[in-house]
Amino acid sequence: MPEFNTVFKNLRRDHDMTQKELGQKLGLATSTIGMYERGEREPDFETLEKIANFFCVSMNALLGKEDSVKPAGKKIPVLGKVAAGIPITAVENILDYEEISTEMASSGDYVALKIVGSSMEPRMYEGDVVIVRVQDTVEHGEVAVVMVDGSEATVKKIQFQKNGILLQPFNPSYEPLFYSNSDIENIPVRIFGKVVECRQKY
Repeated sequence: MPEFNTVFKNLRRDHDMTQKELGQKLGLATSTIGMYERGEREPDFETLEKIANFFCVSMNALLGKEDSVKPAGKKIPVLGKVAAGIPITAVENILDYEEISTEMASSGDYVALKIVGSSMEPRMYEGDVVIVRVQDTVEHGEVAVVMVDGSEATVKKIQFQKNGILLQPFNPSYEPLFYSNSDIENIPVRIFGKVVECRQKY
């Protein structure tokens, strides 16, 4: 059976990542990734666990103790909270992990964010996790995560207008948020990504 360095290298290549890109994801130097792949150095247990979680494989598979290391999917971090009401600060710390298919992962960069508030009910409830494809544009009528003033994140249905953008909640008890073209430039208001899936938590 293959040893760790071979398994590790193959996983990186299967995910179409450079050593530098993987190092950035894992918080490791590019040179360290290279040493792992050449078998010149072995990671400690904590790093092995981080690698296994990132590639969504078991520790035994990562260490070459299982026949197959083909992952069922890819884990993405839940980076913070996204407001479904009044915007709140989106803190970029890892709260948890969600798994997406390798097919989905290959189509772009994804993050998971947690819903806070009730403005998107009955489609999304507080505590639900939305899977977001990071992109700076969406189509009219799509649901997106919007960054306000660089640090505030809110999830709303997007309605583009000639004089600005309307962020529409699903809950009729909440008023839509309107930002003029001037607001969009000066505050600023930016699309962070498109909501592609909502995972309800019970």
